[in-house]
This record gives sequence, C-alpha cells and structure tokens, in this order.
Amino acid sequence: MKAPLRLAGVIGDPIAHSRSPRLHGHWLARYGIEGHYIPLHVRPEDLRDTLRLLPKLGFVGLNVTIPHKHDALALADCVTPLADRIGAANTLLFTETGIEADNTDAYGFTQNILDAQPGWAPKTVALIGAGGASRAVIVALMDQGATEIRLTNRTQARAEELTGDFGDILTVVDWQDRAAMLDGCDTLINGTAMGMTGNPPLDLPLDALPPAAIVTDLVYAPLETPLLAAARARGNPCIDGLGMLLHQAAPGFERWFGVRPEVDADLRRAVLG
Repeated sequence: MKAPLRLAGVIGDPIAHSRSPRLHGHWLARYGIEGHYIPLHVRPEDLRDTLRLLPKLGFVGLNVTIPHKHDALALADCVTPLADRIGAANTLLFTETGIEADNTDAYGFTQNILDAQPGWAPKTVALIGAGGASRAVIVALMDQGATEIRLTNRTQARAEELTGDFGDILTVVDWQDRAAMLDGCDTLINGTAMGMTGNPPLDLPLDALPPAAIVTDLVYAPLETPLLAAARARGNPCIDGLGMLLHQAAPGFERWFGVRPEVDADLRRAVLG
C-alpha cells in the first residue's frame, strides 16, 4: 500500500525570504519521500486559526519563523522542556493529542560550530544582540559549559531583560564598551541582523579579541559577513551561519517524514542555489 502524501511547511510574516522550502525539498527528493514542504504567509491575527486548520488539511508539522515563535509556543498543547527554557518555538508537530512545540535552534547552533571545531568548549563568550535568536544561543552555550556570557545590545534594557530569565551567567555590557568586552573571550557571536544583505555592517573593532577565539555569525546572507571577513583577516577561526539553519531543520524533518536527514556539502550547495 502506498504511503500517504505528507505535508509540512514554514509559517511567517513575511515568508518570501525563507530558504527552508529549498532545504526540505532537497531532502524529500534525496530520500524519495512522497511529501511537500510549503511556505505559508500567515498574519499574527490568523495564527491560532491556521494552526488548528492545517492538521485537517494533511499537514504533519511546521517550522515557525518571525514573528510567530513566541505565540506558537503559547498556542501549543504540549511544549518540550528545551522550548520552554528558550521561550520560543521554531518546530511544531501535529499529533492526535494536539500541537507539540519544540525549539531546535540551540541544537542547530551547537552542531554548526562542532562541525567546524569539534573541540569547541566555550567558557567566556561575547554575544552581540538580545533578540529571539540570542535566547537559543544562550541556552546552547550554557549546555556546552560556558561560565560567562558577556551580552551587549544597542537597546540595553532588552539585554537586561534576559538576565531575569538566565541569571548570573549573563553580564550585560554597555553598547559603547562592546569592543573592550572581547578581551579574554574564546567565542564571539553576532546574534543580530547587522551585516545581513541590505543591513549596515556590525561596527565592532576586534583589536581586543584573542587570535584563537572562534567567531561565528548567525547571518548567512551573505555567507561572509563583514564581521567574519575582518576576523578571518586577523587569523581567527570563523564559522558562517548557514550550518545553523541546516542543522536546526534536521530534527523536524525526521519527526515529520520519518527519516533522519544528512547535513552535508550537497545540501549546502542546494540551499545556496
């Protein structure tokens, strides 16, 4: 008997920029799975109704992107401990008992770095940005054994809000002191959209950054952001943000389609087009 067609997708507002359809489409073709992965533009006021309707239309799950990650968590019937810690959902699974919410961003972030630097063991970290992505990064760093995360954001109040959720491991640094906070760090992370195509670059002198510190940027368009180019020029090991996107997608694909997909060079080429 032929297996039923399985549907999954990604929801956001807007959604045209998403590379997830190309990513999951590559895996569906590679593994010969009868399924589709569909981008869906959903307005915030329509999110609740959409999440209740899609399972009836044959959807087995969704990825969730901006601006729905927090609201999707609140609308779920079951929340994984990791999604609860992060405070946002990026992966939904539709089951007979309702909507299960998970967050795979922390996993994706960690695996991206470990792919390039298998011995990575962060202790003192500089993190730029206090948005939703940074919440997942903080959880990932804590689980990897980090003991100090120096956090700075252009709006300091937003950074200080995170200390209430994550405690003393976070040290909030004034934006004007961001260059000095790199002294003694073993990892530098840009968790903002600065450096993304169409946005201004991140203004961050690297003089105080140790030459062995790993530098990673969550931005993947372009792959070589101005931050990574500057760090690479001075000899720091650098990791682009595309791998985080690829790795965070794998657990959701496995839940929806029953196959654990491989993240490899072929996938990177397919997603980059």
